[in-house]
This record gives sequence, structure tokens and C-alpha cells, in this order.
Amino acid sequence: MVLHSRDAVLGNLAAIREGIARACARAGRDPAGVRLVAASKMVPAEAVEWVHEAGVVDFGENYVQELREKRGAVPDATWHFIGTLQSHTAHRVAELADVVETLTPGKAAVRLARRAAERGNRLPVLIEVDFTNERTGVAPERCTAFADEVAEMDGLEIVGLMTLPPMPETPEDTRPYFRRLRELLEEVAARHPRAVELSMGMSMDYEVAVEEGATMVRVGTALFGERTPAN
Repeated sequence: MVLHSRDAVLGNLAAIREGIARACARAGRDPAGVRLVAASKMVPAEAVEWVHEAGVVDFGENYVQELREKRGAVPDATWHFIGTLQSHTAHRVAELADVVETLTPGKAAVRLARRAAERGNRLPVLIEVDFTNERTGVAPERCTAFADEVAEMDGLEIVGLMTLPPMPETPEDTRPYFRRLRELLEEVAARHPRAVELSMGMSMDYEVAVEEGATMVRVGTALFGERTPAN
């Protein structure tokens, strides 16, 4: 459920774009090098359409059913899967997503690759890195080795890394994790040159992420407002 009106959502979008531009100016970067991925979990397709009409191309979904429904409503957007990849739905993700940002070792990755290959695709994927030892994701010290494994999987193309750092009290708390992810990407890219994307930063800390090199920021609440589960 979106608690904001169309005008409020578009006002939020303008503010986020300004925030990205400010962060790029501080870092000496071109704002064109940062993609806003509108995290649209539990957001009606109507609100997705508002933002798409305003020029946002990339949208992120956590659940297969929502991804299916919203892709049908806005088929010419680029759809990122940003939820936990599970083995029993990985084949559906391969059919519906244009990008998968949450690749981790295990059966789900194998099934994702198999279905993508069956469809004649090389699905762009980002490896999810976990700095907490508590969430899904590959440990930082295993990142390069897992990238080598992914490179051998038919159907997948490793294009970068993604992380969700420990919950911060302030935006600055996330900077060390974003910096470390950038360093890990450099290690991975030395072996896999197509790995150029850094998906990091959300509503609270996307400006810090941009300063540290993010090429994708996943913003939901700051764009669409607080969301509540559907009944």
C-alpha cells in the first residue's frame, strides 16, 4: 500500500535525483553512471507506472508473484529480482527477471542457471555479499571464489556485486561496508571484466553509497512512502 499521492511520489523522485546528483558532485562522478532501482515491493502497479512515466527504467521486486504481476503491467521496464533467491522459485525468477541481484551459493543458483540456459539466455546476475554473518549472501572472503564458480555456469553472466550492510544508526555507518564492496568488485573484475556493477545503498544511505562508487541504488521507502502488507 502506498501512503503517498502521485504528486508526493513524483516529488520524492525529484528529491532522490537531486540527492544522487549532490553525491556525484562530491565524488566527482557523472550522475548518468548511477541507476535508480525503484524498490516496489508491496507497491501497486499504478504507482510503478507513475514513476516509470517520469523516466525511471529499473524496478526491483522481492517476490515472484509481485514480479509477475508488475512486469505484466509495465513490460518495458527493466525488472530486477532483489529478494532472497529460493530453489523452489528460482526457475520462475529466471523466466521473469531481467537482472538478479541476490545470487548466493546453493541449489537456487544452480536451478536459476539451468532454467536461464534452457531459455537460451545469459541472465545478468550480481553476487550478494553478506558482511553480517547472519543474512543470506556469500562471505567476503569467499566472493572471488564464488565468482569463479558462477563464471562456469551456463545461463548466467556475472555483472557485479550487491550488499545489504548491517542496519545503520546513521548513514555514515554504512560507508566502510560500501568501501569494502568496491574493493571486492575490483578483485572480482580482475578475473571477470564484465563485473562492473555495485548495487548498494537504500533510502537511508544511498548518497553515501554513491560517494563510494555505487552504480545502482535500491530506493523504496524514500520514493513510495511507508508500505504496509496487503490484507
